[in-house]
Amino acid sequence: MLLPRTGIGTDVHAFADPATDRPMRLACLDWPGETGLVGHSDADVAAHAACDALLSAAGLGDLGTNFGTAEPRWAGAGGAELLVETVRRVRAAGFDVGNVAVQVIGVRPRIGARRAEAEAAMTAAVGAPVSLSATTTDGLGFTGRAEGVAAVATALLAPAPGGRTAPARA
Repeated sequence: MLLPRTGIGTDVHAFADPATDRPMRLACLDWPGETGLVGHSDADVAAHAACDALLSAAGLGDLGTNFGTAEPRWAGAGGAELLVETVRRVRAAGFDVGNVAVQVIGVRPRIGARRAEAEAAMTAAVGAPVSLSATTTDGLGFTGRAEGVAAVATALLAPAPGGRTAPARA
C-alpha cells in the first residue's frame, strides 16, 4: 500500500543593507517599500521553505541540493519559478501535491493585509492549495530584532494514480 508522504522545510535569510535597494520578495509577491533579503536567488523564505518541504516529502533532497549556489541558472530566480520547477520534479518522482502550509516568522513585512493575495500566488505556482500564516517571536532572536525573516513549511504528497513512485533516499 502506498501511503501519503509529508515533508518539512525551513528557510532563513537576513535583511540586505537598505542602501542596496534589494527588493523584498516574499510568498511570491513583491513588497514595495520593504528592504529585501540577501540570497542567491530572490531569498523568498516562504517559497523556499515550501520547496524544501515538497522536495523532502518526495525524497528528492532539499533546496540546496536542487538549486544550490553552484548552479548559476538559479541566481536571482524568483520563488514562483523555484516552486514551479520543484513541483515538476515532485511529479516526475511519481507524486501529486495535496497541500502546503507555510508560516512566516518575523516582524516585517506585515503579512495580514496581503495573506489572501500571497496564498493565491503560491497556490498558482504549486498547482495545489497553499495556506500562509505569520507570527513574530515577541522580540526574541534575530527575527525579533528585525535582522531577518524565517519560514517553516509542511507539504503533503500522495502517490500519483498509476504513477511510478521513486524510492525515498536513505
